[in-house]
Amino acid sequence: MNAETARQLRLLDLQAIDTRLDQIEHARTHLPQLAELADLSGKAQLIDDQLVRSRTELDDISREVAKADADVQQVRDRVARDQARLDAGTGSAKDLTAIQHELVSLARRQAELEDIELEVMERAENAQSDVSELERGRGELTVRIQALEAARDDALRVLDAEAAEVAGPRGTVAAEAGDDLVALYEKIRSANGGIGAAALRQRRCGGCQLELNPVEIQRIRVAPEDEVLRCEECRRILVRTPESGL
Repeated sequence: MNAETARQLRLLDLQAIDTRLDQIEHARTHLPQLAELADLSGKAQLIDDQLVRSRTELDDISREVAKADADVQQVRDRVARDQARLDAGTGSAKDLTAIQHELVSLARRQAELEDIELEVMERAENAQSDVSELERGRGELTVRIQALEAARDDALRVLDAEAAEVAGPRGTVAAEAGDDLVALYEKIRSANGGIGAAALRQRRCGGCQLELNPVEIQRIRVAPEDEVLRCEECRRILVRTPESGL
């Protein structure tokens, strides 16, 4: 085997390295955890939006509860004062009669306000229940997301370690192939789906997987060993091997 043949064969080693690196990169961007994380992130955003609305509603109702409480308490205080005056029996008969009438009116008003207070408190309870349920669901979702992120990170560490190991000898292999061949290989590889060089085995191009016709086989058979061959179909560098079938 002469030096030129050895250089071209190193292209196949370089191609094998690059193919595996491409596969690893594809695996990185297509981890099963990524799709699920994207789905769960969307669901988490929906829950977060609902939580903002529900918490805002709860705050508004809580202010209503406070106002209803204050209104009821104000009437109760008035009732207590009037009842104390009535019990003390101070004042004219007309004044005491007026106080009695006012107590009747205050009792009706207190009942009305307590009904309002009860209705508002029920709404507050329902709103709090909604917030609690959303917070529970968000918490469960957070746990699932964190578990998926941990699994994703573990998978990425494994892939990164393999990529580093695979890429380790690439510089040496490229240097042994030579700058001129590597430059041509890189140019073809970028335009042909990541495959720049392919072996000729059993008269078939390893790039496009097509069998070469007899005329092309004869041309390759008589070509000088230092000639850089190209597949007529896919235009990739075609590297002769002992299994080429020539």
